[in-house]
Amino acid sequence: MSNLDFSELKKGVVMVFNRQPHEIMHAQFVRMQQRKPVMQMKMRNLLTGKVVEYSAKSGESFERADITRQKAQFLYADHEGAHFMNNETFETIDIGQELSADKIGYLKESTDVHLIYFDEKPISIELPIKVDLEVKSTPPGIKGDTATGGTKPATLETGLTVNVPLFINEGDRIRVNTDTGEYVERAN
Repeated sequence: MSNLDFSELKKGVVMVFNRQPHEIMHAQFVRMQQRKPVMQMKMRNLLTGKVVEYSAKSGESFERADITRQKAQFLYADHEGAHFMNNETFETIDIGQELSADKIGYLKESTDVHLIYFDEKPISIELPIKVDLEVKSTPPGIKGDTATGGTKPATLETGLTVNVPLFINEGDRIRVNTDTGEYVERAN
């Protein structure tokens, strides 16, 4: 495991903080009058999902988390969590409900993802940036509504609900951003 320099603390970096892997979600360099500069960070604990804030001082040393990524295929989700198949060994990998709940809505059967491992245990799911999903139910657009105007809720094939433009109908395929959970565009 290598050490991280103060200048390497930025969004997306995974480091060991309080002996657990944390991914930096936001980092901002702050220089206050007559004080040493600090890096204000917002980090997500990859084991618990809890978000913590920390201000790192210049010269402080952090350990880069020794994580590995492994390609896997989503099989199904149930009350226990999400179940995947390793594409090379064909073994089933289970990720508990507490680590997968916020990601299951973007996954449909046979979606390829990367599983993130820490200490040889799967701890997180790395989703594709955008996924295409079918609209299962949404209220009809009302005549006279503009195509550029408002939005309405739509329930997708995975059970996820997103706000979509008024011209989207049941049966349409849409593209959703997995980072923000927002509608991007109609998918062909």
